[in-house]
Amino acid sequence: MNMWRFCLCIIYITVGVYSHTCIINQEIENEQMVTDFSLLAPNENIQVNAKKHSYICITVGISEHKFNVRQAMQNQQVIPDVIPVAPKEILQVNYASGKKALLGNELTPTEVKDLPSVSWNADPNSFYLLCLTDPDAPSRAEPTIREWHHWLVGNIPGKNVSLGETLSEYLGSGPPPEAGIHRYVFLVYKQPSKLSFDEPRLNNRSVEHREKFSINKFALKYNLGTPVAGNFYLAQYDDYVPTLYQQLGIN
Repeated sequence: MNMWRFCLCIIYITVGVYSHTCIINQEIENEQMVTDFSLLAPNENIQVNAKKHSYICITVGISEHKFNVRQAMQNQQVIPDVIPVAPKEILQVNYASGKKALLGNELTPTEVKDLPSVSWNADPNSFYLLCLTDPDAPSRAEPTIREWHHWLVGNIPGKNVSLGETLSEYLGSGPPPEAGIHRYVFLVYKQPSKLSFDEPRLNNRSVEHREKFSINKFALKYNLGTPVAGNFYLAQYDDYVPTLYQQLGIN
Protein backbone atom coordinates (compact mmCIF):
# COMPACT_ATOMS: atom_id res chain seq x y z
CA MET A 1 0.00 0.00 0.00
CA ASN A 2 1.37 3.38 -1.00
CA MET A 3 1.73 5.95 1.76
CA TRP A 4 1.79 9.70 1.10
CA ARG A 5 3.37 12.20 3.42
CA PHE A 6 3.57 15.93 3.11
CA CYS A 7 6.29 18.01 4.72
CA LEU A 8 7.44 21.61 4.65
CA CYS A 9 11.20 21.89 4.21
CA ILE A 10 13.37 24.98 4.25
CA ILE A 11 16.76 24.23 2.80
CA TYR A 12 19.72 26.58 2.77
CA ILE A 13 22.53 25.64 0.41
CA THR A 14 25.71 27.62 1.12
CA VAL A 15 27.98 25.85 -1.39
CA GLY A 16 27.38 28.16 -4.29
CA VAL A 17 24.95 30.98 -3.94
CA TYR A 18 21.48 29.57 -3.75
CA SER A 19 18.86 28.71 -1.16
CA HIS A 20 15.86 26.54 -1.69
CA THR A 21 12.51 26.88 0.02
CA CYS A 22 10.63 23.81 -0.98
CA ILE A 23 7.26 22.33 -0.23
CA ILE A 24 7.84 18.70 -1.04
CA ASN A 25 5.19 16.10 -1.60
CA GLN A 26 7.28 12.97 -1.17
CA GLU A 27 6.21 9.56 -2.34
CA ILE A 28 7.43 6.84 -0.02
CA GLU A 29 7.18 3.32 -1.35
CA ASN A 30 8.95 0.34 0.17
CA GLU A 31 10.80 2.79 2.45
CA GLN A 32 12.35 4.53 -0.58
CA MET A 33 12.06 8.32 -0.73
CA VAL A 34 12.38 10.06 -4.09
CA THR A 35 13.39 13.71 -3.93
CA ASP A 36 14.79 16.16 -6.41
CA PHE A 37 15.87 19.79 -6.34
CA SER A 38 16.64 22.20 -9.14
CA LEU A 39 19.15 25.07 -9.14
CA LEU A 40 18.11 28.31 -10.72
CA ALA A 41 20.03 31.43 -11.61
CA PRO A 42 20.24 34.05 -8.84
CA ASN A 43 17.37 36.47 -8.37
CA GLU A 44 14.90 34.09 -10.01
CA ASN A 45 11.71 32.96 -8.26
CA ILE A 46 10.17 30.05 -10.09
CA GLN A 47 7.62 27.42 -9.15
CA VAL A 48 8.36 24.02 -10.59
CA ASN A 49 5.74 21.25 -10.75
CA ALA A 50 7.48 17.91 -11.20
CA LYS A 51 4.80 15.25 -11.33
CA LYS A 52 7.30 12.44 -11.72
CA HIS A 53 8.53 12.90 -8.17
CA SER A 54 5.35 14.51 -6.85
CA TYR A 55 6.68 17.76 -5.44
CA ILE A 56 6.41 21.48 -5.82
CA CYS A 57 9.64 23.43 -5.29
CA ILE A 58 9.98 27.18 -4.96
CA THR A 59 13.59 28.34 -5.36
CA VAL A 60 14.74 31.67 -3.99
CA GLY A 61 18.13 33.14 -4.98
CA ILE A 62 20.20 34.73 -2.25
CA SER A 63 22.95 36.22 -4.39
CA GLU A 64 22.84 39.42 -2.40
CA HIS A 65 22.97 37.78 1.02
CA LYS A 66 26.10 39.33 2.53
CA PHE A 67 26.44 36.67 5.21
CA ASN A 68 26.96 33.85 2.69
CA VAL A 69 29.67 35.69 0.75
CA ARG A 70 31.42 36.67 3.97
CA GLN A 71 31.13 33.18 5.42
CA ALA A 72 32.57 31.53 2.31
CA MET A 73 35.46 33.99 2.15
CA GLN A 74 36.20 33.58 5.83
CA ASN A 75 36.09 29.79 5.54
CA GLN A 76 38.83 29.90 2.89
CA GLN A 77 40.71 32.79 4.54
CA VAL A 78 40.15 35.10 1.59
CA ILE A 79 39.42 37.36 4.52
CA PRO A 80 41.99 38.44 5.72
CA ASP A 81 44.55 37.14 3.16
CA VAL A 82 43.18 39.31 0.33
CA ILE A 83 40.67 41.79 1.75
CA PRO A 84 39.60 42.81 5.27
CA VAL A 85 35.88 43.24 4.53
CA ALA A 86 33.59 41.04 2.43
CA PRO A 87 31.63 42.33 -0.56
CA LYS A 88 27.91 42.84 -0.14
CA GLU A 89 26.91 40.60 -3.03
CA ILE A 90 28.14 37.79 -5.21
CA LEU A 91 29.70 38.43 -8.60
CA GLN A 92 28.34 36.11 -11.28
CA VAL A 93 31.23 34.46 -13.16
CA ASN A 94 30.52 32.19 -16.15
CA TYR A 95 33.08 30.44 -18.35
CA ALA A 96 32.73 29.29 -21.94
CA SER A 97 33.36 25.76 -20.66
CA GLY A 98 29.98 25.92 -18.94
CA LYS A 99 31.55 26.18 -15.50
CA LYS A 100 30.87 28.87 -12.91
CA ALA A 101 32.68 30.25 -9.90
CA LEU A 102 30.56 29.38 -6.88
CA LEU A 103 32.22 30.74 -3.74
CA GLY A 104 34.98 28.18 -3.45
CA ASN A 105 34.13 25.34 -5.81
CA GLU A 106 37.06 23.63 -7.50
CA LEU A 107 37.58 24.20 -11.21
CA THR A 108 40.43 23.13 -13.46
CA PRO A 109 42.86 25.39 -15.35
CA THR A 110 41.46 23.86 -18.55
CA GLU A 111 37.94 24.97 -17.60
CA VAL A 112 38.95 28.56 -16.83
CA LYS A 113 41.47 29.20 -19.61
CA ASP A 114 39.19 31.56 -21.55
CA LEU A 115 37.94 35.00 -20.59
CA PRO A 116 34.77 34.65 -18.49
CA SER A 117 31.63 36.73 -18.61
CA VAL A 118 30.90 38.53 -15.35
CA SER A 119 27.86 40.35 -14.03
CA TRP A 120 26.82 42.21 -10.89
CA ASN A 121 24.21 44.74 -9.76
CA ALA A 122 25.75 47.84 -11.30
CA ASP A 123 24.69 51.46 -11.49
CA PRO A 124 24.79 52.23 -15.25
CA ASN A 125 25.92 55.78 -14.46
CA SER A 126 28.94 54.71 -12.38
CA PHE A 127 32.38 53.31 -13.13
CA TYR A 128 33.79 50.11 -11.67
CA LEU A 129 37.05 48.22 -11.32
CA LEU A 130 37.30 44.43 -11.72
CA CYS A 131 40.16 42.28 -10.45
CA LEU A 132 41.07 38.59 -10.43
CA THR A 133 43.91 37.77 -8.07
CA ASP A 134 45.70 34.71 -6.66
CA PRO A 135 46.99 35.05 -3.08
CA ASP A 136 48.66 31.62 -3.16
CA ALA A 137 51.65 32.21 -5.41
CA PRO A 138 53.63 30.07 -5.69
CA SER A 139 51.76 28.00 -3.07
CA ARG A 140 49.33 28.57 -0.25
CA ALA A 141 51.84 27.14 2.22
CA GLU A 142 54.55 29.56 1.08
CA PRO A 143 52.95 32.55 -0.69
CA THR A 144 56.22 34.43 -1.16
CA ILE A 145 55.01 36.39 -4.20
CA ARG A 146 51.43 37.01 -3.03
CA GLU A 147 49.37 38.24 -4.83
CA TRP A 148 49.72 37.25 -8.49
CA HIS A 149 46.99 39.12 -10.32
CA HIS A 150 45.36 37.59 -13.40
CA TRP A 151 43.02 40.32 -14.61
CA LEU A 152 42.55 44.03 -13.94
CA VAL A 153 40.04 46.29 -15.70
CA GLY A 154 39.14 49.81 -14.60
CA ASN A 155 36.73 52.54 -15.68
CA ILE A 156 34.04 49.96 -16.50
CA PRO A 157 30.81 51.83 -17.35
CA GLY A 158 28.09 50.02 -15.44
CA LYS A 159 28.80 46.32 -15.86
CA ASN A 160 29.98 46.50 -19.47
CA VAL A 161 33.47 45.10 -18.95
CA SER A 162 34.28 45.16 -22.66
CA LEU A 163 34.08 48.97 -22.59
CA GLY A 164 36.39 49.28 -19.60
CA GLU A 165 40.08 50.16 -19.59
CA THR A 166 42.13 46.95 -19.46
CA LEU A 167 45.16 47.39 -17.22
CA SER A 168 46.11 43.69 -17.17
CA GLU A 169 44.78 41.27 -19.77
CA TYR A 170 43.12 38.07 -18.57
CA LEU A 171 45.24 35.03 -17.78
CA GLY A 172 43.74 31.74 -16.67
CA SER A 173 44.90 29.71 -13.70
CA GLY A 174 48.39 28.23 -13.80
CA PRO A 175 49.33 26.83 -10.40
CA PRO A 176 52.68 24.99 -10.44
CA PRO A 177 52.74 21.19 -10.22
CA GLU A 178 52.62 19.89 -6.66
CA ALA A 179 51.74 23.37 -5.36
CA GLY A 180 48.32 22.22 -4.21
CA ILE A 181 45.12 24.23 -4.29
CA HIS A 182 45.18 27.93 -5.14
CA ARG A 183 42.41 30.44 -4.48
CA TYR A 184 41.36 32.69 -7.37
CA VAL A 185 39.45 35.72 -6.14
CA PHE A 186 37.24 38.01 -8.21
CA LEU A 187 36.44 41.44 -6.77
CA VAL A 188 34.52 44.44 -8.10
CA TYR A 189 34.88 47.96 -6.69
CA LYS A 190 32.75 51.00 -7.40
CA GLN A 191 34.98 53.90 -8.40
CA PRO A 192 34.34 57.41 -7.06
CA SER A 193 34.59 58.68 -10.65
CA LYS A 194 36.39 57.90 -13.89
CA LEU A 195 40.05 57.50 -12.96
CA SER A 196 43.49 57.90 -14.49
CA PHE A 197 45.54 54.79 -13.65
CA ASP A 198 49.34 54.98 -13.67
CA GLU A 199 49.92 51.21 -13.64
CA PRO A 200 51.76 49.61 -16.58
CA ARG A 201 49.49 47.97 -19.14
CA LEU A 202 50.08 44.22 -19.17
CA ASN A 203 49.31 41.82 -22.01
CA ASN A 204 48.66 38.08 -21.68
CA ARG A 205 52.05 37.05 -23.07
CA SER A 206 54.24 38.00 -20.14
CA VAL A 207 54.48 37.58 -16.37
CA GLU A 208 56.06 41.00 -15.85
CA HIS A 209 54.57 43.12 -13.02
CA ARG A 210 51.98 40.51 -12.08
CA GLU A 211 53.49 39.30 -8.80
CA LYS A 212 53.50 40.90 -5.33
CA PHE A 213 50.30 42.74 -6.14
CA SER A 214 47.79 43.74 -3.47
CA ILE A 215 44.23 44.53 -4.49
CA ASN A 216 43.64 45.97 -1.03
CA LYS A 217 46.53 48.43 -1.41
CA PHE A 218 45.41 49.19 -4.96
CA ALA A 219 41.94 50.02 -3.65
CA LEU A 220 43.40 52.31 -0.98
CA LYS A 221 45.57 54.06 -3.57
CA TYR A 222 42.56 54.97 -5.71
CA ASN A 223 40.07 55.49 -2.88
CA LEU A 224 37.85 52.62 -4.01
CA GLY A 225 36.54 51.67 -0.58
CA THR A 226 35.41 48.09 0.02
CA PRO A 227 34.42 45.74 -2.83
CA VAL A 228 30.77 45.74 -3.86
CA ALA A 229 30.79 42.23 -5.36
CA GLY A 230 33.01 39.19 -5.28
CA ASN A 231 33.42 35.49 -5.88
CA PHE A 232 36.18 32.90 -5.97
CA TYR A 233 37.06 29.40 -7.06
CA LEU A 234 39.83 26.92 -6.28
CA ALA A 235 42.16 25.28 -8.78
CA GLN A 236 45.25 23.11 -8.93
CA TYR A 237 47.64 21.99 -11.65
CA ASP A 238 46.34 20.12 -14.69
CA ASP A 239 47.62 19.31 -18.19
CA TYR A 240 46.71 22.75 -19.57
CA VAL A 241 49.21 24.59 -17.35
CA PRO A 242 52.30 23.84 -19.53
CA THR A 243 50.45 25.40 -22.47
CA LEU A 244 49.85 28.55 -20.44
CA TYR A 245 53.49 28.61 -19.33
CA GLN A 246 54.61 28.39 -22.96
CA GLN A 247 52.34 31.35 -23.80
CA LEU A 248 54.01 33.31 -20.99
CA GLY A 249 57.55 32.31 -21.96
CA ILE A 250 58.09 30.28 -18.78
CA ASN A 251 60.47 27.34 -19.22
